[in-house]
Formats: sequence, structure tokens, C-alpha cells
Amino acid sequence: MKLATALSERADLQKRIADLGNRLKFNAKVQEGETPSEDPNELLAELNKDFVRLEELIARINHTNNVTKSGDVTLTDLIAKRDCLSEKIRIMRIFLDSASEKVTRYTKTEIKIKSTIPVAELQKEVDRLSKELRETDETIQGLNWTTELI
Repeated sequence: MKLATALSERADLQKRIADLGNRLKFNAKVQEGETPSEDPNELLAELNKDFVRLEELIARINHTNNVTKSGDVTLTDLIAKRDCLSEKIRIMRIFLDSASEKVTRYTKTEIKIKSTIPVAELQKEVDRLSKELRETDETIQGLNWTTELI
């Protein structure tokens, strides 16, 4: 099985487990004399089976990520880099949006508001980081589709 297939199965299992949790919640109580719409014991059995499979997949994915390399860098390191770049870019874009906002003055006596940073310079940095993020993600995706799950 390719790593990408395992990642897809993991995502499906996580959604299924969340759904089973909701179904269990809705079938936890019934009015006296009524029966639940689904048997909670069957749902619990499905949940347990899915968690066993999820644990196995996560362990195998993590192990594969730790030994798979692109050059001298492991897939785990690339994922950490991608996650950090993504969050940094998100925060910097919010900051840039705020710094770029124009404040309209209606009279010359109103307080003048100006940016605290050189927006154009920082935007170039965000563009550079965005390119680095795209390239890192492409490397990760390529490895996901060519690496066999361990």
C-alpha cells in the first residue's frame, strides 16, 4: 500500500470515528419502554474495531515518515517544515492585511494613521515563503505517492 493510500484511509477512519461518536451520543438514552434507533453495543464494537485499525495505520505512517528521506531530510522533518511555514504565512498575511488597510481621514485635524512596517518588503517575504511552502508540499506529495507503507 502506498503512503498516500494509507493517509486517505486514516482520514476516512477519523471521520468515521467522529460519526460513530455522534451516533453513540444520540443512542445513549431512550425513554422508558422505547428502543434506540441503533444498538449502542454494535456501535461500540465498530468504534473499537476502527480505533484498532487507526492506531495501526498511524504507527505505520509515522514509522514510514521517519525513515523516508528526500535527500538528507526525512518526511517527518518536511511535514514539520510545511506545517510551520503554513502557520507563519497565515499569521503574516493577517498582519499584512491589517498594516495595508487604509484609514480615511475626513479632515486634516484628524489623527493620521500609518503602517508600522514596510508592507511591500514584507509582502515579498510572504511570497518567498509561499513558494517555499508550495515546493515543500510538492516534495511531500511526491513522496506520499511513491513510498510504500512500512
